[in-house]
Amino acid sequence: MGLLYVVPTPVGNLEDMTLRAVRILREADLILAEDTRTSGVLLKHFDIKNQLMSHHKFNEHGTSAAIVERLKAGATVALISDAGTPGISDPGFFLVREAVNAGVEVQCLPGATAFVPALVSSGLPCDRFCFEGFLPQKKGRATRLEALKDEPRTMIFYESPYRVLKTLQQLAEHFGGDRRASACREISKVHEESVRGTLDEVLAHFKETEPRGEFVIVVEGKSRTSGKQADK
Repeated sequence: MGLLYVVPTPVGNLEDMTLRAVRILREADLILAEDTRTSGVLLKHFDIKNQLMSHHKFNEHGTSAAIVERLKAGATVALISDAGTPGISDPGFFLVREAVNAGVEVQCLPGATAFVPALVSSGLPCDRFCFEGFLPQKKGRATRLEALKDEPRTMIFYESPYRVLKTLQQLAEHFGGDRRASACREISKVHEESVRGTLDEVLAHFKETEPRGEFVIVVEGKSRTSGKQADK
């Protein structure tokens, strides 16, 4: 049997790449990349010249079977995404599941994931949290937000700059504008920024300042005492 490595790559600064990740990518028989053009820049930077193959959400159901056969034949395969850890709001789960079901060993290296620094630097409780990733764009969006209204743990959402105002507005409508939040953008990049305050305050900031870059929105959970206070 071969071995499937899930390899995190930097979400911003290339210095966040681990020494072990570089070694694994250099030793792999095959590197699976979400976008070979994006990953090609990273691999060139670290002088990695191994075979590169496109593997993304649009073709993973068609390519995974052949990849698993290569793994069963003894190949070492490394899976990367455009940024961060594969499987976390990125392709990866399907191939990992198929490899595990086939008895192939899977190892995930520790490394970059955007929501961890956003959560820890938010100033909100991070001992218990729930990761929601991207909300449904249309169908099921309001239902999901309503279901999270009474969630007591800190909540984490991913969002693009094009929908961040809409998302902040909807979060305020469903959770209350006084709920504390942090909107972190461009994590580990030159223009990294965290805007903290209530949802109303964060929303007001980005109404005045055009949102740019990918966002991680961290929202405090519902206080256990808020319901009691509301009844008084």
